[in-house]
Amino acid sequence: MAIMMNSLEDQKATAHLASMKNLPLHQFFLDGLQDMNWAENRIVQVMPEIIKAITAENLKDAIRQHLDETYEHVSRLEKAFLLLEEKTRAVKCKAIAGILGESDDIISETKKGSAVRDAALIMALQKIEHYEIASYGSLLTFSKLMEHEAVSQLLAATLMEEKTADDVLSSLANEYINPLALEETT
Repeated sequence: MAIMMNSLEDQKATAHLASMKNLPLHQFFLDGLQDMNWAENRIVQVMPEIIKAITAENLKDAIRQHLDETYEHVSRLEKAFLLLEEKTRAVKCKAIAGILGESDDIISETKKGSAVRDAALIMALQKIEHYEIASYGSLLTFSKLMEHEAVSQLLAATLMEEKTADDVLSSLANEYINPLALEETT
């Protein structure tokens, strides 16, 4: 009996997913997942260089920890595509590409070993976090609306980690890095 109920539930879920795939919102949702897939993969590639440019060890540690989480974000996105019976794709995220370009500029235009560089990199990193928070928040809302329950759980976990990373960056900036940057002279 349990096998038959599970099979019936699977059939209902498959039928529901098929009906969602025809909706423009579902396509927009997939576009958003593809955007975030590119963003998370690019962040994984670039973040080690940003970590090397940071001076404060506590900031480096926080970024390393969030980089570990970012690998999990990539994995969750892959699972989401699988659950949605879609091919895992990545479409260039112009916003994250631009912010990462800004971080390159910060590194080249600020003094190595300075708190000013660390403060400026926190600002760039928080721009990334805020983009991710906005994106994952909206994707989670769409996912819930379309009743993609398992995908919603994945997105909610990632959203929580992005918010926590932003909070950590704010704390480090306000309590430690920014005051040091203010005291620096040429």
